[in-house]
Amino acid sequence: MGYRLLEGLTQADVAFRAEEESLEELFRTAWRATLELMLPAARLEARERRHIEAANPALDLLLFDFLGELIYYKDAEGLLLDLESLAVQGGPGGYRLVAEAAGEAVDPARHELGLDVKAVTLHHLAVERVPLGWQATVVLDV
Repeated sequence: MGYRLLEGLTQADVAFRAEEESLEELFRTAWRATLELMLPAARLEARERRHIEAANPALDLLLFDFLGELIYYKDAEGLLLDLESLAVQGGPGGYRLVAEAAGEAVDPARHELGLDVKAVTLHHLAVERVPLGWQATVVLDV
């Protein structure tokens, strides 16, 4: 399934829609879309690892928090990370995510950088069940 960039949804930001059969794959694809905007070639060596946990009563806000972690590591530590594992659990009472990510520090000599994603926005943010699985709409501030 995958993701596609959306045009006309927002003026100054970048939007994408991800569609996958499972919730875990949807979160993976949304992470990958965000990473590929920042690092189009997305070739990272697993030199650093980070454990990520997030919990939220709302599934869309869990995705918001999760993608925010990727941006946080880029801004605070200069790291770009790809996912190694991911699990999403929960239901009506709330959702919990546990992930392992690995990557490396940004090296302009080796990495052709793309957009500088500053944040995930709440504008048009949605995660919903669709006939073939799950769909997410995300707008990133660049």
